[in-house]
Amino acid sequence: MLPGVLADEVLEDAEAGAEDSAEGEWRQVSVPAASHGERLDRALAGIVPEFSRSYLQQLIAAAAVELNGLALTKASAKVKAGDVLRIELKPTPQSQAFKPEVMALDVVFEDEYLLVINKPAGLVVHPAPGNWSGTLLNGLLARDPQAALLPRAGIVHRLDKDTSGLMVVARKRQAMDSLVSMIAERSVHREYLALAHGAWQGPAKRQVDAPMGRDPRNRLRMAVVDLEKNAGKTASTGIALLQSEGAFCLVKCKLQTGRTHQIRVHMASIGHPLVADEVYGGKPAAGLDRQALHACRLAFAHPATGQPLEFKSPLPADLAAAAASLGLRYN
Repeated sequence: MLPGVLADEVLEDAEAGAEDSAEGEWRQVSVPAASHGERLDRALAGIVPEFSRSYLQQLIAAAAVELNGLALTKASAKVKAGDVLRIELKPTPQSQAFKPEVMALDVVFEDEYLLVINKPAGLVVHPAPGNWSGTLLNGLLARDPQAALLPRAGIVHRLDKDTSGLMVVARKRQAMDSLVSMIAERSVHREYLALAHGAWQGPAKRQVDAPMGRDPRNRLRMAVVDLEKNAGKTASTGIALLQSEGAFCLVKCKLQTGRTHQIRVHMASIGHPLVADEVYGGKPAAGLDRQALHACRLAFAHPATGQPLEFKSPLPADLAAAAASLGLRYN
């Protein structure tokens, strides 16, 4: 896996439950020039992207990886371009999930380097426990055979299952590397519309700088944490009020960092959990049964040409109807 790719979302090790008796497959590959000098585990993750890096590390420790005919047991061993790797792979739910599945995708921009997609609520971005098929990744593999040559089919960031809106996906390795760097450098601008509980109090614009990590009381959730006591990372969100009416408000959020569930956690931390986001204290309202969050704007420089690109997505029908029923309108 590329450094930084999907750094805001840590995939669970689905391979841990694979049966020891599963029939194995020996695969032989040559180290490409792009992986020259890399650690063995990192090079393998790029060469065999359908397996997670943690699973490949387990194979290395079990002497199931040979380098130029010699078994290696250290993931930190360096490889050279042209080295021959022989790997004993066993099928796992995760590896079997990397299969093309034809699906309708709302593509708002496409060229030879990238796609920009308007993701609907309910679509999982990447296979994971409980969702090994029917994901955006499966759809990308069916739409474009060259996606299989890229780690995670070119996905460089993700939206939660029930969050709708704009995503950029790479179609070439060069573009993927550039987009990953741009996201890390915060030069990819992402804005979201959110419908939240609570009448807005105070100034119309608010900056939330609150570090985040796994909730120490519930590891399935994220939370604002004290970095002196808990593991976590800095997180920053700009929030602007668009309208407040009764017990609800409509806001625009701009990510300065990209932590897991960042907007949902930060909004809840200031007393405005998102409508229908029951994980973080929200309640269903106005007919919504999914978290009221939509990625409405995406802007960045084209990774190959440098041309400024900007894309906007209006509120989807369910969020627009819910907002209108609560007396909130977004133009």
